Amino acid sequence: MHLAEEVGAPLVVIHPPYVWQVRFRRWAQENLAEFSERTGVTVAVENMFPIRLRGDRGLRFHASQDLEDIDRFPHLVLDTSHAAVSNLDIREFYGQYRDRIRHVHLSNNAGKGWDSHLPVHQDGVLPLGEFLGDLAADGFTGSVSLELDLRPWMQDEDELRGVLVQNREFCERRLSVARA
Repeated sequence: MHLAEEVGAPLVVIHPPYVWQVRFRRWAQENLAEFSERTGVTVAVENMFPIRLRGDRGLRFHASQDLEDIDRFPHLVLDTSHAAVSNLDIREFYGQYRDRIRHVHLSNNAGKGWDSHLPVHQDGVLPLGEFLGDLAADGFTGSVSLELDLRPWMQDEDELRGVLVQNREFCERRLSVARA
């Protein structure tokens, strides 16, 4: 965050604190808004998902993965794949928190209970076209970045380039519809 302040970066994305990070959690919940206002660096907290362990006994790693917890943060990042793992409707989440969402990590999800970060143009469980249409219609002024698992295409530069172009074009078409 201090590096962002030094170089003039307007946004820093952080994960919510782990439960054992008591001082960081207290700072994030009590001082994040003041820090952002004082420095001009918006520090936005990403939505996470519950980590399920075999024989899950309700063990939580992130202190703030529930919607009630996320209400404590003034600036948010919506990670669409994380929302799918948490069984959240991304369009409803956006509708509820639109005034506080500053950034979107965009990817699809396989719907198998894990954070798959599929390419947006690939079949998945998320209504990404409609979601991007919501952002465009709403005049969303935050940033959108693709957060993709590209390992299947890493061995072939042409295929990798093709996947990246398809994803960019998918987003551009949907984000420009309402703005045209």
